[in-house]
Amino acid sequence: MGLKVVITGASGMVGKGVLLECLDSPLIDQAITINRRSIEVDHPKHKELILKDFSQVSSIAGELSNCDAAYFCLGISAVGLSEEKYTEITHSLTLNFAQEFLIQNPDSVFCYVSGAGTDSSEKGRSMWARVKGKTENDLLAMNFSKAYMFRPGFIQPLRGIQSRTAAYRVIYKIFWPLYLVLKQFPAAATNTTNLGKAMIEVASKKPDLKILGNKEINREASKLA
Repeated sequence: MGLKVVITGASGMVGKGVLLECLDSPLIDQAITINRRSIEVDHPKHKELILKDFSQVSSIAGELSNCDAAYFCLGISAVGLSEEKYTEITHSLTLNFAQEFLIQNPDSVFCYVSGAGTDSSEKGRSMWARVKGKTENDLLAMNFSKAYMFRPGFIQPLRGIQSRTAAYRVIYKIFWPLYLVLKQFPAAATNTTNLGKAMIEVASKKPDLKILGNKEINREASKLA
């Protein structure tokens, strides 16, 4: 039997990329997305759950049972946010979801999309990096079968995926020629397809690593090629 996975953030660039790879993969039997509004993806493998308030994940707990892995791709920029507010959104909501998912699926895998530069010491000057570091550390301390922290740097959207931010769409278009150069160096860049494939690979094989930068993401993805 294939894997049953849950994906958050599928309305965003990374989450959409992960979803597309899951729908295409013979290793995935079902992909459940949790969104605030419908992403309107019609596919036999796809089941969509609408959750307006992510702090109320317990209200859909029954829908999350018997899953093999969670791909947590939900995130927000720290720009303009206080540390308290950013921590509430980035750390508290993530851990609340992870705890509920673990209760429903004690032997599951959890994949969390963090970012290059995340501060595992939780003591650096960068606010977002400290908060992401604490989130990673707390997830790794939970009793998942395996937990993987994804720290991509430059991510090129593929398969027609676009960022919801207009400025980012322009940047990705401008930097496409640069990506064609950077992709020759596995540690320099990755893409939405490789992120999805890498998550599928680690959830199915459960390798002994915890943190995946661009190099590790591209390496794990290549095993499914």
